[in-house]
Amino acid sequence: MPTADFATAVRATALLTCAAWCGLAFGLDLSSLSNSEATAGLRKALEQGIGRAVGRLGVPGGFLDNPAVKIPLPPKLAKAEGAMRMLGMGPEADELVTAMNRAAESAVPESKPLLLHALEHMSVSDAKQILTGGDDAATQYFKRATYIPLQATFEPIVDTATRKVKLAEAYDRVAKKGVELGVLKPEDASLKTYVTQKALDGLFLMMAEEERAIRKNPLGQASGLLKKVFGAVH
Repeated sequence: MPTADFATAVRATALLTCAAWCGLAFGLDLSSLSNSEATAGLRKALEQGIGRAVGRLGVPGGFLDNPAVKIPLPPKLAKAEGAMRMLGMGPEADELVTAMNRAAESAVPESKPLLLHALEHMSVSDAKQILTGGDDAATQYFKRATYIPLQATFEPIVDTATRKVKLAEAYDRVAKKGVELGVLKPEDASLKTYVTQKALDGLFLMMAEEERAIRKNPLGQASGLLKKVFGAVH
């Protein structure tokens, strides 16, 4: 279920899209949305959404208690989970799942500065692409602009949080051999890489789901800020 946390961010996109269509109906065009006030309005709404989305995921239970983003055991371990539990290793498996999700929850707050940096450098062209793009255009903008630096930021945090778990160390040893034998993908070669990827997937998944939901009902998500910015259109 989409959260309300990214609502403020993506409702800007939805209402800007609506405003664009209204503008066309009144003889205006997209160029009328490229003024500094409109861009400032969009950035302000997105800034609020970033803060709320990060705040929701970057707390205890943000990943672990949310089925939509909860990080499961890596595929190779998941296949053996039944046998592990039969051998009395259930607690170890549960400990690893908890550690992975706690790691993601610890890493997510560090995404805020990078997301805000991308927001500050959003150009008029970027804003127009968000307006005319698909249901997750805003999310895709942030993903393009921040994925690599976020990955670099998350990995050491994840590594520190999972290194203490014995099963994590065992997985890394086995995974390394699996890659050498060609039976495991390089991206699954370490728990650090796996959890980092899942944490980022979860972050962008939640953003995209909420963006789609708000685009479906832009008028029902009316923003006082955007009413002020685009009131002249009506």
